[in-house]
Amino acid sequence: METKENMLEPLLEKVEEYSKTSFELLKLKAVEKAMDISSALISRLAVIVALLFFLFSINTAIALWLGDLLGRSYYGFFIIGGFYGLVGTFLFLLHPYIKARINNSIIAKSFN
Repeated sequence: METKENMLEPLLEKVEEYSKTSFELLKLKAVEKAMDISSALISRLAVIVALLFFLFSINTAIALWLGDLLGRSYYGFFIIGGFYGLVGTFLFLLHPYIKARINNSIIAKSFN
């Protein structure tokens, strides 16, 4: 009987070591995925911020130019504001589709 217990002890130690190693590997893979997703989001955020500054400058210039053409500078800003109101309404209507695409992209990035 003792020989069976002596044989089981090394086996149990190996199983314990294997489970610890598997758990550590799982943690490292989760950290890798989290870092991959966060780095992708941060880099995209930097590009979006740069584009927003560009768009703000261009929109101000267009609004001033339209205002100059129409005789009152605030007319240009009203036109640009109305345009973005229409774009916002369009995006609001497409919100479920856009949200689903973003969710699918994040999930694909997580499991790839």
